[in-house]
Amino acid sequence: MPAFTIWRHPRPRGAAGRCIGGRTDLPVDPRKAKRLAHRIRAHARRHGLPREVVTSPLARAADVGRWLRRWGFLWRVDATLAEMDFGAWDGRPWASIPAPEFERWMADFCGFDFDGGEPLARLLDRAAAWQPCCALVVGHGGWINARQWRGGVPAPASWPPPPAYGRPTSIPSAA
Repeated sequence: MPAFTIWRHPRPRGAAGRCIGGRTDLPVDPRKAKRLAHRIRAHARRHGLPREVVTSPLARAADVGRWLRRWGFLWRVDATLAEMDFGAWDGRPWASIPAPEFERWMADFCGFDFDGGEPLARLLDRAAAWQPCCALVVGHGGWINARQWRGGVPAPASWPPPPAYGRPTSIPSAA
């Protein structure tokens, strides 16, 4: 499997204090999407990479792909890169989620399906199975963490914080 670099999308508008996953398609400031696209384009030049990018279908990632397409990149969209689906929680303020529900998730961190969403175990499988079609990717914090996860069944205390918005993560080739 080839190596690739994945950037977390720019900070979306309206996400503060909310559970944001694959069902909530928030916009990003166009200037931030363009700024990230500039950084990806410079990275491609610096490393002699083909002008190709694949993104999640969600606007916060796809908007970056649209900029790159304007500048001559081949842009693909892959639903496999979408953020975890938080089901009935998706888009809700964290403060509105009842404590017993949150505790249910913590007790079954990997298997809890958020009342119709996607368990973390499924995201881990989806991210691990994904085969890159090019070296440049724009996606989501949860997906990036899932792709990099090494260490058995995750627990709440061991799950890493998401990477910063707009930052790259290099994923090496599988051995």
